[in-house]
Amino acid sequence: MDQGLTDALAYGSGYLGQGKVADYIPALAGAPADHLGICVLTRDGEFHCRGHWDQMFTMQSISKALLLIYALLELGHEKVFSRVGVEPTGDSFNSIVKLETKGHHPLNPFINAGAIATMGLILEEGRTFVQFMEFLEGLARRPLTIDETVYRSEKETGDLNRSLAYFMKSDQVIQGDVEATLDAYFRMCSILVNTRDLARFGMILANDGQDPLTGEPILSAYYATLVKTLMVTCGMYDSSGEFAIKVGMPAKSGVGGGILALVQGKAGLGVYSPALDEKGNSLCGIKTLEYLSQALDLHYFKGNQ
Repeated sequence: MDQGLTDALAYGSGYLGQGKVADYIPALAGAPADHLGICVLTRDGEFHCRGHWDQMFTMQSISKALLLIYALLELGHEKVFSRVGVEPTGDSFNSIVKLETKGHHPLNPFINAGAIATMGLILEEGRTFVQFMEFLEGLARRPLTIDETVYRSEKETGDLNRSLAYFMKSDQVIQGDVEATLDAYFRMCSILVNTRDLARFGMILANDGQDPLTGEPILSAYYATLVKTLMVTCGMYDSSGEFAIKVGMPAKSGVGGGILALVQGKAGLGVYSPALDEKGNSLCGIKTLEYLSQALDLHYFKGNQ
C-alpha cells in the first residue's frame, strides 16, 4: 500500500499545472493549484497519507453524498426518493435542462438541483442544518467548521442555484422556504475537511455502514449500497461512466478539489487537488486514483479482489 501510494502520487503530480480551479466561486479562485494529497484508511484502522493530505478544503458536492445518508437515516428511502430520482443526467451538475424536459423532480441527489431538493425536504420535515452538522461531526469524530468566506461567496454569486430552487418551488418539489433551503445548501458546501476525513467517510461505506474503528453501525448495509450505487452512476458528474471504466471505485467529487472514494470491504480514500478538468472533477486527483486502481488491482470488477 505505502509504495503504491507514493507511486500514485508521483504519477498524479505529473499533471500538476493542468486544469483550472473553480474561480466561478470567487473565494475558490486562490486555491493552491499545485497541491495534491491522498489519504487511505484500511479496514484495520490504519491511515496511509501522502502529499498535501492535511490541507483543509471545502467539501462542495462531496457533501451531497453525506446529505443523502443523513436523509435516508432520518426520513427513509421512500420519502427521499419521492422528491429526487436515481438516474444519471448526462448534463452538467448545475444544469436546469432536465427539470424542464424530464419531469419536475431532479434526476438524482448528486446534481445541484437534487441536493437542494433533498435539503429542502430535510428542513420541511423538521430537521435543522445544525443537526446535520452534528451528524457529520459524529462521522468525522471531530468538530467541523464552515469556511465563512466561501459560504458568503457562494451565497452572493449562486444565482443559478437560486434559479434551480425557485423553479422547483414553482413545481412544489420544494415546499418550504427557498432562501432557508439555499442558505443551508451553501453552508453545507462550505464545510471544511481534509483527505483523512474523506477516507474515514469512505471506509464507513466500504464497511457496509459500520464504523471500522468502533464497530458502531452508522447505517444499514442496504442504505450503504444505495449510496455506493449512486456514487458509481452519478458521483463524478457527467464523466461518471468514464471514471467507472478507468478507476472502478464508487466516488463523489466536489469542485473544491476533493474526491471521496472507496474500495468495497477494504478501504476508504480521500484525494485533494483543486485544479479541475472540464467536467468539474479534480484532474490530478483522478489521475492519482487511476494509477492506484491499476497498480493495486482495486477496480470493483477485478475478479481477484
